[in-house]
Amino acid sequence: MILSISGVVLLGIICFLFFKKDGLKASHALVCALFGFYLAGTAIAPSITAGGQSLASLVGGIKF
Repeated sequence: MILSISGVVLLGIICFLFFKKDGLKASHALVCALFGFYLAGTAIAPSITAGGQSLASLVGGIKF
C-alpha cells in the first residue's frame, strides 16, 4: 500500500492532538489505529520495528 508521507504526518498530528486535548476516546483510538496501519506501509517501518525490539531488549535486561 502506498500512502504519501503527508498523510502519515497528518494522522500523527491528529493522534497527538487527541491525546493532548481530549484524552483518548473510541473514535480517537480508531484514528490512531489507522495511523499505525498506514505508518507500517512506509519506508520507516523497519526502523521503527528495530527500535522497538532494541527498547524491549534493553528493558528486558534490567535487573531489579
